[in-house]
Amino acid sequence: MNDPVRLIDVHFSYPGRDFSLDIPDISFAAGTCTAVCGHNGSGKTTLGKLILGLLRPTRGKALLEGEDIAGWPIGKIGAKIGYLFQDPARQIFAPTVIDEITFPLVLKGMDKKQAQALARSMLARFEMEALENAVTYTLSRGEKQRLAIIAMLATDPLFLVLDEPTTGLDSRCKNILGGMIKRLTEQGVGILLISHDSSFVSKHADLTYRMAEGRFL
Repeated sequence: MNDPVRLIDVHFSYPGRDFSLDIPDISFAAGTCTAVCGHNGSGKTTLGKLILGLLRPTRGKALLEGEDIAGWPIGKIGAKIGYLFQDPARQIFAPTVIDEITFPLVLKGMDKKQAQALARSMLARFEMEALENAVTYTLSRGEKQRLAIIAMLATDPLFLVLDEPTTGLDSRCKNILGGMIKRLTEQGVGILLISHDSSFVSKHADLTYRMAEGRFL
């Protein structure tokens, strides 16, 4: 079976900026939390956006389940890869917690009652069932983060990119996030964890890479 995500001979540069990213060959396995660490500007977030197709390589291939995603619409990639932004509030749009989870499911054709049942079971699994009807803008950062992840998981992705997910979280929320990562990898989901948080990475990543100046060390 192919690893869900692989980059081969990928080069990327931003127009007008003195930065380039070069990756000869790297794979991200199913059921594995792979961390990528490095200073600001090292290329970590660029890497995540290349995997998601938000950026396109100037050379090389980004593969998803063995297929080159060049030319794929973002929606097709997004159906298989979930992306958690550094600020989870940027990706939450619905007025209530349960609406945020059910809306994309209903949009894809799932019966509304079935979508609500799935949403409630996932909220319970991630300790948010009491917030089912909460207004999303009133949530704490940790709650918004968990909601964003749950909404992604409801669409059954095979891979997640988590960009600095511990920023602004207290120790309790970090522990909850760590438990989510453990359960997801046990279920076969592959995870790219982009993080400065060395303590969290050492505790929860199965494999760790370091980046500097757009390259793996």
